[in-house]
Amino acid sequence: MAAGYGEILRARHAARLLAGTLVGRLPNATAAIAIVLFVRGEGGAYALAGALAAVYGVANAVGQPLLGRLVDLYGQPRVQLPAALASASAMAGFALSGTGVLPLAYAAVAAAGLFTPPLEGGLRALWPSVLRREEQVHTAYALDAVAQEVMFTVGPLLVTVCVSLWSPSVALLVINAIGVLGALSVVVSAPSRAWRSAPREAHWLGALRSPGLLVLLGAFLFVGVALGSITVAAVPYADEHGGDVVYGWLMAAVGLGALVGGLAYGAREWPGAPEGRLRVLVGLLAVCYLPLTLMPGAVAMVALTALAGVFLAPALACAFVIVDRHAPRGTVTEAFSWLVTMFTVGMSVGTGVAGPVVERGGAVWGFAVPGAAGAVALSVLLAGGRVLAVPVGGGVVAASSENDPNRAVEPRFSSGDRA
Repeated sequence: MAAGYGEILRARHAARLLAGTLVGRLPNATAAIAIVLFVRGEGGAYALAGALAAVYGVANAVGQPLLGRLVDLYGQPRVQLPAALASASAMAGFALSGTGVLPLAYAAVAAAGLFTPPLEGGLRALWPSVLRREEQVHTAYALDAVAQEVMFTVGPLLVTVCVSLWSPSVALLVINAIGVLGALSVVVSAPSRAWRSAPREAHWLGALRSPGLLVLLGAFLFVGVALGSITVAAVPYADEHGGDVVYGWLMAAVGLGALVGGLAYGAREWPGAPEGRLRVLVGLLAVCYLPLTLMPGAVAMVALTALAGVFLAPALACAFVIVDRHAPRGTVTEAFSWLVTMFTVGMSVGTGVAGPVVERGGAVWGFAVPGAAGAVALSVLLAGGRVLAVPVGGGVVAASSENDPNRAVEPRFSSGDRA
């Protein structure tokens, strides 16, 4: 396992791109937690915290594919850094103005979400230019999923530490300043500056004209719902079992479980088509959400939330390969951004739904939402099995290119059957 990941990280630029992307995505990864803690610190209700987090998520969902398409058209540096600066500025405005004027608060979090740079999709578009063998790219997808779970483990703890040492508003400012530095590290790198998208057919739907991609996006919408609802349901549980410190450990445990699962998944090559494997992984993910409704003591609950995250990173790594198999040519950043978008939309829907559910039925009903959402995600994959079985990546490019008159081809692989 260590040798495989070490080979990836020793490739020129790989470690820098991975680290910069993770740091740059820190504001987005911790936004829901930071917003919830900030609103609670301001004296707001759970419903308001969930609503603001949901607005951020919806705006992020709108912005990711739009910015991803702009990256495909104009390159990474022209889009990623200005977007990071705009997003951080908007979140700073939210931290400084508070929730006293609600329209201003909603506008600030919406702008922060809208301009979040598509660093995640950008990194996956860069891997083939940094790693020249297809099996290395598949391993990099797994490493990517594992590494972002490190961020999801450390991020909540970093937010709660900042809140404990200073205040929720300072936590928002610090996290977003760090994010800008991460984005800057990526866009000034040689692979980011040199990367160009492949020629693409001029079509208003872009990546969404792939039926298989649509099925995948529908499934991960509900995977996001499951994860987002845990973020809100854990708050009242933590309030009764130790406060913000317990909440931070619960959120970190989800990432820790995914980290362990991702490491195990990426340690070997998997035979067979990734589409069938994804159905198994999502089914196991849904089953592992069910024990959360038991709500035992804090230590046992941390263990259960870790179990709930075990199959998340493997499912994401498998989905990355499927995106590459189904994305129309020249839409690679946009396609990966759509996956991020639907996952983020799902998380925002989950936080928005879990808020009123917790208000009316308590934490136990909030923890019932993830299991139900996981079951729906599996149903979507089962219903779309035939569509997913027909990859369309690398399709025919129209004679007239939308984004590259010189027809410079983006480095990418048409993925085979291994993740």
